Amino acid sequence: MLDLSKKRYRLRIVIPAYPAFNVYSRIARKTTALGPVCVASVVNKMERWDVEVIDENNLRRYGPISDSGGADHEFLQRQRPADAVGFYGGLTSTIPRLYRIARFYKNKGVVTIAGGQHFVEDNIAEALACGIDYLVIGEGEETIKELLSAMEGKQDVSKIKGIAYLNNGEIIRTPKREPLMDFGKFPLPDFPLVRYARIKIYPVGRVRGCGMDCEFCTVKGKPRYASPERLLECMSFLLETKGARSFFIVDDLFGQRRDETIRFCNMLRDYQKSIGTSMDITVQIRLDKAKDPELLSAMRQAGINTVAIGFESPIKEELKAMNKHLRPEDMLSFAKTFHKFGFLVHGMFIWGYPLKEDVNLQIPVKERIKRIKNFIKKAKLDTVQVLLPVPLPGTELRHRLEKQNRMYPIQDVGWEYYDGNFPLFEPDEPMSTEQMQASIKKIMGKFYQFKYILMIGLNIFSFPALVFFFHNIRLGWERWYRPWRNYLLRFGGWITMREWASELKKDKFSQKLQKAKEHLKMTKTGMPD
Repeated sequence: MLDLSKKRYRLRIVIPAYPAFNVYSRIARKTTALGPVCVASVVNKMERWDVEVIDENNLRRYGPISDSGGADHEFLQRQRPADAVGFYGGLTSTIPRLYRIARFYKNKGVVTIAGGQHFVEDNIAEALACGIDYLVIGEGEETIKELLSAMEGKQDVSKIKGIAYLNNGEIIRTPKREPLMDFGKFPLPDFPLVRYARIKIYPVGRVRGCGMDCEFCTVKGKPRYASPERLLECMSFLLETKGARSFFIVDDLFGQRRDETIRFCNMLRDYQKSIGTSMDITVQIRLDKAKDPELLSAMRQAGINTVAIGFESPIKEELKAMNKHLRPEDMLSFAKTFHKFGFLVHGMFIWGYPLKEDVNLQIPVKERIKRIKNFIKKAKLDTVQVLLPVPLPGTELRHRLEKQNRMYPIQDVGWEYYDGNFPLFEPDEPMSTEQMQASIKKIMGKFYQFKYILMIGLNIFSFPALVFFFHNIRLGWERWYRPWRNYLLRFGGWITMREWASELKKDKFSQKLQKAKEHLKMTKTGMPD
């Protein structure tokens, strides 16, 4: 409970640092997570509360950094004492860091709150034993207001829906809170609340939920929508007040509720024309939206330049296991259509997806690597990301692997390895865990190479050729810019992979993996651990 004699209180929301350098580290220095900003924006309207967000992955404006990485919370608490601290648990790989910071604040008598996709039913007891006073289950905008009011003594905490906490050592789980439907009643995301961050790419969103039901995904449920007007208002406000030009629309699938999406694109197009400027927007979208030329045309006119598409795999057996309703033979033609409309295509793949028991895939590892390399080349993808399957808490994939007794014990392979770069379960035969991890480096190593620094130079020398496109400057610019941009990113990707490989050598994952294998083998043979 808070000191009720105080006139004002402070809530600090912390986005924990990644456990080590990975493929997300560079982009994280340019952006932040939208969810914590939305929650903080709601608290900022409360009468007696001040609020700040600390993104430990983006401390580029005088951020106090500790010797071990992340923010210096001793300094923060000394300079601006927080009465309550909230933690963003949206990324499972950051959970060990989250627990360490939570214990630090709890030992200082600060109320600790956590929420995010990691905290499903199976992890509630773990969190409450690791320094968390209150868990917010589900969306947090309404819950956080009621919880902070309860801390002020204004209401009974047991009456708040969607939370879990300890009472005399017993876990109390209150009734589930219904999903939010009316997003218009909440304030727009207030990004200046993120202290120390230098944000270049602003995350915004209109849709929560996804009906695709992929086995490996934590985002489930019927999609719920804010109005196109609200999203436009958010983006225009950021452009006019912060000079924001680059946006990432975080909706899991852009294009849901098609007519409203097209209306939003048309509104955004007209807005940019009226003020004489342009935006650079990235969205996530289904590959089969290539069959909707009206939607693609509206997107391009609105300034949507990059599409991130989950191709996942060009192997039909793996697609079936993922519950992905795609046919490999259609993928190349769909990718060609996106390129035809002028989009930059970022392809996302999952390597080594575990097949279901009734599926037998007799393809050697080398042949599978060859297939995905050939597919990436034929699809002419601009950038790619290849990750290993991550059996996240609460997903059907995790439940299936646990049932098959293939999961490596969490006490051996900790949550910090749940970022898509490490094997976390026994792979399908004949693939080994070593092959599984090495394969993603082989695939991306073919795509991201040092040689592209030379291509950058050659492309610069070709710039004067734009003189031949005076009749259509935009077409000439696009033809020159695309390869230049891709060469730059491919060389940058090579640097990122080198840094990641260097960090991997320092890590003790291989020893932990060997221990996990032994424990799993004991479990299968019935031997005592």
